[in-house]
Amino acid sequence: QVQLVESGGGLVQAGGSLRLSCTVSGRPASLYGMGWFRRAPGKEREVVSAIDWNGGTTYYADSMKGRSTVSRDNAKNAVYLQMDSLKPEDTAVYYCAAGPFRGVAQSRANMYSFWGQGTQVTVSS
Repeated sequence: QVQLVESGGGLVQAGGSLRLSCTVSGRPASLYGMGWFRRAPGKEREVVSAIDWNGGTTYYADSMKGRSTVSRDNAKNAVYLQMDSLKPEDTAVYYCAAGPFRGVAQSRANMYSFWGQGTQVTVSS
């Protein structure tokens, strides 16, 4: 069984930055493609970013292109999401997910097998 734990969320002013981390345990992170998703109050869950097993391929939602960078360190079994120029509309619970597709930066949530509990990101105006 794979466990995912997110950290790094918090309250930040508009224009600020946050770096989310996701720690993978139970199996090596290198076995999985990873994704970041978010759910804002009253909205559907949406993809933010995704990365393949070694960081060679990445995906960004249009809303986050140019403002975020996804990366991973398989030696540390960790995945990161650096978010800059944050906006109030980025306020959401952010989730890390892992799936059995090493060579793909998968944007579809239903393809992921394991999910973290989420970390709250709140951006004040």
